[in-house]
Amino acid sequence: MNRLTRDQMAARVAQDIPDGAYVNLGIGLPTAVANHLPAEREIILQSENGVIGMGPAPAKGEEDEDLINAGKQPVTLKPGGAYFHHADSFAMMRGGHLDFCVLGAFQVSKTGDLANWHTGAPDAIPAVGGAMDLASGAKQVFVMMEHQTKQGESKIVEQCTYPLTGVGCVTRIYTDLAVIDVTPEGLRVIDMVDGLTLDELQRVTGVTLLPSPAIA
Repeated sequence: MNRLTRDQMAARVAQDIPDGAYVNLGIGLPTAVANHLPAEREIILQSENGVIGMGPAPAKGEEDEDLINAGKQPVTLKPGGAYFHHADSFAMMRGGHLDFCVLGAFQVSKTGDLANWHTGAPDAIPAVGGAMDLASGAKQVFVMMEHQTKQGESKIVEQCTYPLTGVGCVTRIYTDLAVIDVTPEGLRVIDMVDGLTLDELQRVTGVTLLPSPAIA
């Protein structure tokens, strides 16, 4: 079964972010989206540690230790970009000023519930950060994650079994196999990797999937 690489997943997410959007990229997989945004679009990236106007990752050897994102990764700053107080950053996130956020996830339910901060395991270290604020404050929440766990279980589930980050907040799911919209009718497949059939995708997904007209 063909699967997208992490960079290919990031490029697929970047493809759907429109010109003029204000976007937060979550820690982990989503940070790679910054490296694939179309050059002809003006997309303003915000980070919860108090940065706006981020560019792609710096070239090796050109890192500035004072320029980092919320995941402590080195970033670049575009002309007009700025650093500011953490409280102001969260005011942006909570105040509905972000058009999109892209978050990783442990699980997403068929109704768009998100679990991405804690597996509930006794030895796991919970780290919610600003995920709850982003999930409730952004106008659209994109999730970027691998379709299955290392044990082969679907991360798309009927009901989340891990502690929730947000209820009904996810609008679109990007995995290494497909792009899936969360709709009132259910989860609708709008794109799949080359060579994959809907039946094959359904077999590795924990909930019933609906095809879009382009897939049917």
